[in-house]
Amino acid sequence: MKVTILGCYSATPRTLNNPTSQVLEINNRIFLIDCGEGTQVQLRKHKIKFSRIKHVFISHLHGDHFFGLPGLVSTFQMLGRETELHIYGPKGIKEAVLLYLKLGNSYTSYPLIFHELTGAESEIILDDEKVTVSTIPLKHRVYTNGYLFKEKPKERKLNINAVLNYEIDKCYYQNIKNGKDVTLDDGTVVSNEVLTFDAPPSKSYAFCSDTIYKPDIVPIIEKVTTLYHESTFLDKHKHLCAHTKHTTAYEAGSIAKEANVANLILGHYSTRYDNIHDFKKEAQTVFENVHLAEDGKVLEF
Repeated sequence: MKVTILGCYSATPRTLNNPTSQVLEINNRIFLIDCGEGTQVQLRKHKIKFSRIKHVFISHLHGDHFFGLPGLVSTFQMLGRETELHIYGPKGIKEAVLLYLKLGNSYTSYPLIFHELTGAESEIILDDEKVTVSTIPLKHRVYTNGYLFKEKPKERKLNINAVLNYEIDKCYYQNIKNGKDVTLDDGTVVSNEVLTFDAPPSKSYAFCSDTIYKPDIVPIIEKVTTLYHESTFLDKHKHLCAHTKHTTAYEAGSIAKEANVANLILGHYSTRYDNIHDFKKEAQTVFENVHLAEDGKVLEF
């Protein structure tokens, strides 16, 4: 599982920093999560092929999280894209994107499929043979969702020595990897546990965009491999959270601890701060395994 941070600051872009956007690669799938201004330039810079992006997830309709989307959609058109593009986001995202295309007389020739979200409870919005994606209801100044990406359970690994010892034909190998027992010609049933090793554990990624401190998301994200959680402010500016509906680094660390996640990535820093390492120090007072999102940073888990 790999996360490429394309942008990680809040609100206004800076010369060396971009607003929120990142690419998740999980189980041979690639997902674009949020699409602030400058996203397509960052995709080019980090050599991420546009053609591999088939699903875009937008957390909410604040500009620093989706103003790059109309431009990206238009660029896909100019490059002759034919593959359909799925866009998931709050109700209104279809109207917003299509208005840009209408005014510019630049409708796409490739299928543009919108999945508009309105639910207040977690729901599965994508389910294929390798990955499921669910919403994580958050609380911000506008309707907002985070997203939970989970690998499907993987095949068990053949214990080839055991398989050969029982002289099992190769035609049964796939069933064995799928977890089935084997009945021999003499009627003996060989347990799957004898014939296989446990599959590698499935990985998961929770993206929690702009939100107030919201501990009721803990059951949804419990024990994920990696949690990305916004940390706009340090605790000394906690009083700003009530009005802006954001979270502190300490609160993000608390969520990670309560949810018993393996890794925490902090991001969406307010531009008022010069040293983002203060965010890591603060979160580590409650949760040890903290990573800092930085533009261009690649994290593998």
